[in-house]
This record gives sequence, structure tokens and C-alpha cells, in this order.
Amino acid sequence: MPAALTPASLVPAAAPTMYFIGVTTGSSAIHRVFAAWRPLIGLTGVELTGIDIPVGAPAADYRAVVAHLRDDPLSRGALVTTHKLDLFAATRDQLRDVNGDAARLHEVSALVAGDGVVDGLALDTVTSELSLHAIVPVLTGRDVLVMGSGGAALALCDYLAHRAGGNAPSRVIVTDIAADRLAAIAKATAAGAPGIEWQTRLLARGESHDALLAGLAPGALVVNATGMGKDRPGSPLTDAAAFPHGGAVWEFNYRGELGFLRQARARAAADELIVEDGWRYFVHGWTRAIDAVFGLGLPTSGPGFDRLYDAAQAVR
Repeated sequence: MPAALTPASLVPAAAPTMYFIGVTTGSSAIHRVFAAWRPLIGLTGVELTGIDIPVGAPAADYRAVVAHLRDDPLSRGALVTTHKLDLFAATRDQLRDVNGDAARLHEVSALVAGDGVVDGLALDTVTSELSLHAIVPVLTGRDVLVMGSGGAALALCDYLAHRAGGNAPSRVIVTDIAADRLAAIAKATAAGAPGIEWQTRLLARGESHDALLAGLAPGALVVNATGMGKDRPGSPLTDAAAFPHGGAVWEFNYRGELGFLRQARARAAADELIVEDGWRYFVHGWTRAIDAVFGLGLPTSGPGFDRLYDAAQAVR
């Protein structure tokens, strides 16, 4: 497992470096994937280094990371995972500029450094769009159930509300156990496409989604964005849950016990389901962040993207 830094242990980089800001970065598959990608994208001399920050860290930790990126010439940028909202709140005044999605969602998923300045980008809406189109090219008229309303769910809903256009679903149901997260979803989607019926459902901790699943129309998209199966054990469904026939099932996680993914795969043949885990989302998220930091023009589809996807899959 690669050794990760902390905000207190940052030192000037010895080579051009991109950072990975998370909680337990050493266990991520990106270390193997980045090593496989380097010769393919012309970054053979570039290092990828994790920075571990605990959930609920003080603002000073985030400010120390952004100051390091600003002041160290060989520190080129970073991908941000768990800390997207907290880092934005703590460092907005340190960022020269942020893109439109970051300003609207109050989060950053990538930091780009150079010439003594740092810019912040929210890229998850783009990552959601690219991944979703690979799973369900046509959403028009479908139901969507998004279980959980954290950062990844917010990005997906923001895309559906503001950029799906003629490919927008007819109804989106979003659930969570936290009212403030559901309020953030409602706020982000309020001025979006008027043709989408938005519903939010506050559930009790441990309450299953079986009844909501049963109320979906055939062909619906079901998304697990709860973190259950990765950060927490279990699944938002029971084993008796009935998936919408001919639908699509998207598990945002790609590692962990993945109980929800197991349930969906067990019903895939009988219910004619398309079942996808979070690996494609992972690959799109990292290629978009690397592209933003180094300006490589990496492809998002076609043979060029397939080559990167296959290289990542080979070391998964």
C-alpha cells in the first residue's frame, strides 16, 4: 500500500505530482491504474500521491493543502473525493477561480495549480453524464430512483435537471436519511427542466427501499448512492425486492461487499436488467481530473477511451 501524506507532512515535490485527497487513499485502485496509464498518456515522469484527511477535519487542513499546491511549482493539482464540500467551504477565498458547477454546487472535485494560483473544478456532473450514457443511452420518459443523496447523487441529479435536455426522465425519486441532503437536492434541481417530476423521500435509518422499487415503471433506472456495501455494510434493499422489468441498475461503488450489486445480478436474467457497478464512473472521474490538471485532451469515448478503460480493467 503506498504511503500517504497528511496536511502536516506535505513537503515540496521532487517530480511533477498530482495528489489524491481522500480518507484512506493508499487502498485505492488508482495507484495501479495510474501506473498503467502513465506510458499511454505521456506522464511517465509524473507521480501520484495520496493525502489522507479524516472526515470532519478542521478548515486549516484543507487550507494547508491548497497553499501547498499554490506555492510548490511541481505540485500540479489534485483529485478530491470525500472532502469536496468541506474543501470548497474552507478554501474558496484561496481559489482564483471556480467553474460554474463548482459555484452552483459549492464543491470541488479537482484542483488545478500553476503559476502561483489554484483553480477549483466540479467535474462530477460531467462524469455522471458520461457514465450514464454508457449504461442507459435513452432515459426519456423513464422513472429514476436515486437511493442516497450525497455528492455523487447530487451531481447526477444536477445533470438530469439542467443538462439532460430531451433525454430527461419523467420522474426522479431521491431518498436519504438526512433532511439537509434532500434539501440540497431540491435546491439544486428547482430551476431545472420543468418536465421532470421530482420527489424526495426521507427514510428512517435501516428502512428498506423495497416499496419504492415496487412503484417504479418498467424500464426504470435504479441507483445505489447510499454508500451501503462500501462504507457501510448491507444494502438499501432486502433480498425480496422486485426490480423494474427491463430496467437498469447502477451501483456507484466498485469495491466493498457490494450487497446491492449482488442482489441486482441475481435478478438480471429473469428481470432483463442492465447491471453496472461504479468502475466506469471511477475511470471517467479520474481521466477527467487528470485531463484538467495536465491539459492532455484525453478522449471520453471511442477507441482512445476504450484503450484507457481496458488498461484500467487489466489491473483492477
